[in-house]
Amino acid sequence: MGAHSIYRPRVRPSRSVAQVRKNRVARTLGTPQNAVMDEATLAQPARQYAVVAQAIAYLRQNALRQPALAEVAQAVHLSEFHLQRVFAQWAGISPKRFLQYLTKEYARQALREAHDVLSVSHASGLSSAGRLHDLMVSCEAMTPGEIKRGGAGVSVGWGQADTPFGAALAGWTGRGLCYLAFLDGDASQRQQELRAAWPAAQLQRDDAQAQRLMAQVFAAAPQAGRLHLLLRGTNFQLKVWEALLRLPPGRRVSYTQLASLAGVPKAQRAVGSALAANQIGWLIPCHRVIRESGDSGHYRWGDERKAAMLAWEAGRAEAA
Repeated sequence: MGAHSIYRPRVRPSRSVAQVRKNRVARTLGTPQNAVMDEATLAQPARQYAVVAQAIAYLRQNALRQPALAEVAQAVHLSEFHLQRVFAQWAGISPKRFLQYLTKEYARQALREAHDVLSVSHASGLSSAGRLHDLMVSCEAMTPGEIKRGGAGVSVGWGQADTPFGAALAGWTGRGLCYLAFLDGDASQRQQELRAAWPAAQLQRDDAQAQRLMAQVFAAAPQAGRLHLLLRGTNFQLKVWEALLRLPPGRRVSYTQLASLAGVPKAQRAVGSALAANQIGWLIPCHRVIRESGDSGHYRWGDERKAAMLAWEAGRAEAA
């Protein structure tokens, strides 16, 4: 460099936070920027869910503008045609119909319908789960003594598997499924959570069995009593979870309605704590509990995932 030369470092053009996030999403989805997924990638349920979750997140961030389908498609790096295909394959309905299930207006109407259904059920004395509708699962609770022993002498299988809502980690014993959590890059934390619930048990990994179980959990036409759950909780928590199991698929309730259904009408806050303690996602459907305002609220496995679950169930219930 000459004596009179001036060194000018190269300066990268600044990028907005939104653009950085957009690029990260593109890498997550496995697609180049401004490109569309190939057909093989589009057929993968995990990729389909990733697209749906990102679409929901974009819509929430821009709710006041109510972006058109073309804008949503661009935000998730797909053409409108391919976005339509993703929703049709994953949810069985169009993006437009799917998004209608996410509106607060739809949610509030669902709460009004739930009030009518639950009122009829109570008036008729139909308190048992089997008499309300055909349950997909049956369950039993661990005794206090079993919980205290921490699983001593028990073999707990566990593994990771794909589901319509992304990767999940499942745990089970010879008595039934005892754990189901959805993953967002936190598999090691979820493994620790499972281990903490069964500190004295012998854990054995079996991803193939986990995938077989998830195929049962998310079967297109589940049968009553096909799956058995092993619950670990206090008497109050068990009461709340059993009330959730009495909800028909696709039915949404408020915290107040769930408290009434559980027989503790003045314990809405405690009901919320019981939902937060649930370690069996989807099957104990805490995702069906929403706020009185119609807002879906928070979910321990992700707010976008909760919204996706609610709309996915609503579409299937309507088609049934």
